[in-house]
Amino acid sequence: MRGQRSLLLGPARLCLRLLLLLGYRRRCPPLLRGLVQRWRYGKVCLRSLLYNSFGGSDTAVDAAFEPVYWLVDNVIRWFGVVFVVLVIVLTGSIVAIAYLCVLPLILRTYSVPRLCWHFFYSHWNLILIVFHYYQAITTPPGYPPQGRNDIAMVSICKKCIYPKPARTHHCSICNRCVLKMDHHCHILLPALSKLPTSLCPSFFSSVALALGALTVWHAVLISRGETSIERHINKKERRRLQAKGRVFRNPYNYGCLDNWKVFLGVDTGRHWLTRVLLPSSHLPHGNGMSWEPPPWVTAHSASVMAV
Repeated sequence: MRGQRSLLLGPARLCLRLLLLLGYRRRCPPLLRGLVQRWRYGKVCLRSLLYNSFGGSDTAVDAAFEPVYWLVDNVIRWFGVVFVVLVIVLTGSIVAIAYLCVLPLILRTYSVPRLCWHFFYSHWNLILIVFHYYQAITTPPGYPPQGRNDIAMVSICKKCIYPKPARTHHCSICNRCVLKMDHHCHILLPALSKLPTSLCPSFFSSVALALGALTVWHAVLISRGETSIERHINKKERRRLQAKGRVFRNPYNYGCLDNWKVFLGVDTGRHWLTRVLLPSSHLPHGNGMSWEPPPWVTAHSASVMAV
């Protein structure tokens, strides 16, 4: 925009300068002299009307980020309600699936001791998750007391314009100062601070007991080079060969580290960064129909033991 204006005003400015020089040298008529004065007056008026001392790049960036600031102040605080509802719905769906689908199956297949252990462990986790999550979302994070002079204040909050104790910070989502604030956790509604800090790890540890066991179990299967279905097949095959005095070896077990490399699609050391730590759409090893046997398996044994 500024370049187009300078492109248009450049020839006009050059012509007026030539007329001004010719006018002063040849005693230009009053009409031309008045035209030059009006041009100068109009230029001064235009510059005075459009002058802005805050017209730098920093001001332009701040103005561009005003919608983001408004979004943080007015919309993001409602994300917590959405996330809390989402956590409740997902947890409730897992409980419903466990009662409607899993429970009838284990009642027919599990033994009584294993059924009692499964019932006790799952309901213990459910009680811990529901209790700690309810406590975490209903417990206030803790705010600095107002109207008291016996508490040591170390600074003044620039947002609240009120004294705040040590380790107290202003939460932009709650729009209040929070005691010993860590961060604003959207799935817990309040800011994570001094009071809910002990409840938050309790909730996450309860979930970790349930999901962590599943993660560890799949890590064991990957380390063995098995899937969940192959585990049952190999278990039966191991018993059958053990009865004959023979030892069963999984024909798809390449060793713990190599099994993880196959699972993650890692071929070189660089792939740990590009395919594991960073998002990657690489294809898995093999074509899904034929598998290269480990070095200790001969071609004949691989064809016999293939499932």
